[in-house]
Amino acid sequence: MDIDLLSLVILLVLGFIASFLNAIVGGGGLISLPALMAVGLPPSTAIATNKLANTISNGTSMLTFLRAGKVDVKKNRKIIPFIFIGSFIGAYTVHLVSPAILKPLMLVMLVLVTTYTVFKKDWGQQSEERILSTRKKIIFVGVFAAVGFYDGFFGPGTGSFFIFILLMMGNDFLQASGNAKAFNFTSNLAALAMFLLLGKVNFLYGLPMGFVMIFGAILGSKFALKRGTKMMRIIFIIMTCTLIVKNAWDYFITH
Repeated sequence: MDIDLLSLVILLVLGFIASFLNAIVGGGGLISLPALMAVGLPPSTAIATNKLANTISNGTSMLTFLRAGKVDVKKNRKIIPFIFIGSFIGAYTVHLVSPAILKPLMLVMLVLVTTYTVFKKDWGQQSEERILSTRKKIIFVGVFAAVGFYDGFFGPGTGSFFIFILLMMGNDFLQASGNAKAFNFTSNLAALAMFLLLGKVNFLYGLPMGFVMIFGAILGSKFALKRGTKMMRIIFIIMTCTLIVKNAWDYFITH
């Protein structure tokens, strides 16, 4: 596929913005995936190429949060394999079924996530050490695997879903964002591996976009670490509301 210079410039600008926001509270796929589809890539290729760029971006964010001590490596290593498997299977499913079938479910979930966060005002301001029963641990692992599947299958909103689950487990917003980066990197990597096997990735757009997204991820991560939990809660609510409006508009226009 030949590369179009204007399309590439647009992708670089939007990719930077997407990675900056994604590094803070997730939701960058709201910008990067539609941008890739807007330059003419088929949906499956756009999703695959987005995974390449986001793997680079989330890897950068994860390292920044890791150096700041905001990634719980000990706990995460028990969850990561399930997310990887879920995303790997989700990515395989893309070429069998249209990702559009998940849009209504995603909208409902985003509305619930946002509503809960808005009305629970002190939620995520401080971390709470919660002792989870074996049953709850199994449920959380299953939910993480399901979000991993969703990320491999479609993607936008994944970071927000990971953060919400981590808040439910007792993380504050800063910890949740750091741990979510490790989970998002895992799901992106698994999906990317599958898309590479299927030959769906467009490297001409994906690699330059991913390179620029490194800088957006670094700046976004540093912004999050500097501003703390209160500002992140506000941005989280704004991003999830934006995701709801954008995807609701797309869904009802196509129907």
